[in-house]
Amino acid sequence: MFQKVLLLGGLIVLGTHVWNIHKEFVDISKNLDYFAASVQFAVARFNDNTMEEYTYTLLEVGRAQQKKSTMIFLIDVELGRTTCKKHDEDIDNCPLQDGAGEKSFNVLKSTCEQKT
Repeated sequence: MFQKVLLLGGLIVLGTHVWNIHKEFVDISKNLDYFAASVQFAVARFNDNTMEEYTYTLLEVGRAQQKKSTMIFLIDVELGRTTCKKHDEDIDNCPLQDGAGEKSFNVLKSTCEQKT
């Protein structure tokens, strides 16, 4: 009997914790200026930090959520590898690679923090 009560208590605590995390983030419009700028910044940081020779460009934004009362975002993005190398001048207008070099993937987790 005690184990059943303990298990039930554990499930209630876990369910409450998951529910609280979920309600911290709310869906937002992908068209908000500050969100679009944040996504562009995140892609630029990804390109700076990857060991790849070629840059990646944004293909699609899936989930767009913001933590309430903060500028913390939870986003799902799909990126595609371009024909431009990291230090090329005009990387904003690069076509995607075709054939053997073609590569796209989803970024599952990335964190950007302001250094003080």
